[in-house]
Amino acid sequence: MSSNYLFPHRHTRRDFLKVGLGTLAAASLARAEEAAPVKIGQGKWTFTLDPNWGHLPDGMNYGLGCGVVVDGKGRIVVTSRSTNPCVAIYDKSGTLLETWSSDFAERVGYPGPDQVRDTAHCIYWSKEADGEFFYFTENVAKENPKLGKRVYKTDLKGKILYTIGNVATDDATHQKFDWTNPTDVAIAPNGDIYTVDGYGSQKVSRFDKNWKHLKTFGTKGNANDQFNTCHGVWISTLKSEPEVYIADRHNGRVQVYDLELNYRRTVKPDGLRMPCCFYQHDGHLYIPDLGAQLLVIDKDDKLVATLGDGNAVPKEKKDASPEFIAPHALTLDTKGNLYVLEWVPYGRVRKLAHTPA
Repeated sequence: MSSNYLFPHRHTRRDFLKVGLGTLAAASLARAEEAAPVKIGQGKWTFTLDPNWGHLPDGMNYGLGCGVVVDGKGRIVVTSRSTNPCVAIYDKSGTLLETWSSDFAERVGYPGPDQVRDTAHCIYWSKEADGEFFYFTENVAKENPKLGKRVYKTDLKGKILYTIGNVATDDATHQKFDWTNPTDVAIAPNGDIYTVDGYGSQKVSRFDKNWKHLKTFGTKGNANDQFNTCHGVWISTLKSEPEVYIADRHNGRVQVYDLELNYRRTVKPDGLRMPCCFYQHDGHLYIPDLGAQLLVIDKDDKLVATLGDGNAVPKEKKDASPEFIAPHALTLDTKGNLYVLEWVPYGRVRKLAHTPA
């Protein structure tokens, strides 16, 4: 794989005109609804839908929503199972800044964006001592099981720095590792790296900051240290000592570990259905729940809010409903605005401005 920088498609005035034309209907609807904006939640946990945020130009569209993060510049980065774009980058206002597709595929070792689409999953943003980085997690490709099964680290321009998993050789920037279908990655304050093989072996692995393997454990089941789709991992720093939170999706629970991966407790807030992953903001953990809702818990794992529960919305009305369908990932910016991406064929990426009552 080349270590050269990507040259993402930076949009021209013509592109932005297309975006404008493509969103006229949405803008008109927004004006019509100004007297009654769409809100979810209540009190401190009230959010207002921005119907104009996150639109793509004509000819581009999202696939199944994979990951969304906010970087240190406040840019919102969206990944989905799409060939055009594979990655979309916005500012907070919803202006599309960059898209990565064919060049991105080339840099990660694929002949085209079809292979990126077939393997795309989560993205994690990390601020470390020597800069900011993205960590991409790849699933196995259903039509070609030789593809995928990797985690790779890039800088914010897409320069490949390290790849681990399904690689041909071991060298300074590549490491073989036997994942069957990895789903997420998280970085601890000391630089240690944690991964989950959530669609495969149900194993959790820990590496040091230089990718030296330290520990792997886990099997399929419902006892402690067992998982049924360990889909997401997060390092919570809400308490005096960091802890590892693992979303055990089809067991409908969260398992919590110390940094050495010793079991501490199981968390199951009221109403939790299928937790996907986590995001920490302002003293709380936000949990996108594939069961059509978002949950917010405090540092003591107490449920403080359930947002946008769309479980009771009839199937034929879900697409048009402000309630959630299948939240797969979320992030928050410095002002507490929510950006949510859903596991539906068109991604349904949305911004919900924090508007506490």
